[in-house]
Amino acid sequence: MIDQLTDEQRRLRDQVREFADEVVAPAAYEYDTRRELPYDIIATMGEMGLFGLPFPEEYGGQGKDYVSLCLAVEQLARADQSIAVTLEAGVGLGAMPIFRRGTEAQKKEWLPALARGEALAGFALTEAGAGSDAGSTRTTARLEDGEWVVDGSKQFITNSGSAITSLVTVTAVTGESRRPDGTVKKELSAIIVPSGTPGFTVGPSYDKVGWHTSDTHPLEFDGVRVPEENLLGERGRGYADFLTYLDEGRVAFAALCTGAAQGCLEEAMRWAHGRHVFGRPIGTNQHIGFTLARMQARVHAARLATYEAAHKIVAGVPFKMDASIAKLVSSEAAMANARDASQIFGGYGFLNENPVARHYRDAKVLEVGEGTTEVQLMIIARELGFAEGVA
Repeated sequence: MIDQLTDEQRRLRDQVREFADEVVAPAAYEYDTRRELPYDIIATMGEMGLFGLPFPEEYGGQGKDYVSLCLAVEQLARADQSIAVTLEAGVGLGAMPIFRRGTEAQKKEWLPALARGEALAGFALTEAGAGSDAGSTRTTARLEDGEWVVDGSKQFITNSGSAITSLVTVTAVTGESRRPDGTVKKELSAIIVPSGTPGFTVGPSYDKVGWHTSDTHPLEFDGVRVPEENLLGERGRGYADFLTYLDEGRVAFAALCTGAAQGCLEEAMRWAHGRHVFGRPIGTNQHIGFTLARMQARVHAARLATYEAAHKIVAGVPFKMDASIAKLVSSEAAMANARDASQIFGGYGFLNENPVARHYRDAKVLEVGEGTTEVQLMIIARELGFAEGVA
């Protein structure tokens, strides 16, 4: 687990921690207030090689492993969840699908810039009536004169409308078949749509509760035409492939949650030592000490679950249930630690300039993004063999 880190991984962890403390944290409040993606920070992350950590050097990557990516995401999330999710989604949902399922030509065209952090990409799955329920997908793509013609809309798509977004991968209905019982099964495929393609419109940024500097938009596709070779992976396997990316992505997302929980703990400990009431530090009060102890226990459990899953990815053994457990435990830890840290700070914890206030706003989406808490429970129950009655 975490004690199995190599010296190289420890150096990476420490390097990113220093960067998060010295560069990301001091700028977090300003960018959060302006609701802007900090391109200067993203560029530096690219120069550090963070966006290319799990990709081979031949595609501009660093040739590291998934544990290394999780270490980087965790350290960034301590300081700013928006920055951390920009990296996590940029790798897991933006670049990884092209690496896993792309043709050699697609990899050579798109991966180098993504791995260097010079470009971002999004994965457009969710719609107003479809997400986990892929069968309700309404976006369509039809072949016409050697081109895919895409029509429909998507929502809540991360890294989809930034100034450096180069593409989005879109799931769309590319055909239908009828089952023996008479019901219709939709054929879902994934198609690469470059930014700026005529008919592809990026809607205004959402007015979100948190993650203010994360780039998130609704998307519209109106007669968008892209070459037939922009099909990503095998036709009809778009959703099945996405589930594979999502299983991996949940582990990096769990690292983000763990980092957020750790960040709340560190801020609360600092305040408990330095804040004096009735002539003594508030940390000397048993209730505060017990609260901090519970926060530490949550972080510890979240980190163990996360890195067990990450090491299984590297080892090439099944990790589906481990990923869901890690995501479930760590997201709940982040939410609980954000609440407790805010309480320890009292009125100061209600000020947006305070990191714990931002963590409190940001943490709620951790129980929703990349599969809700309920979806994780459903997956775990199914993996335990209790599929009946689990919707």
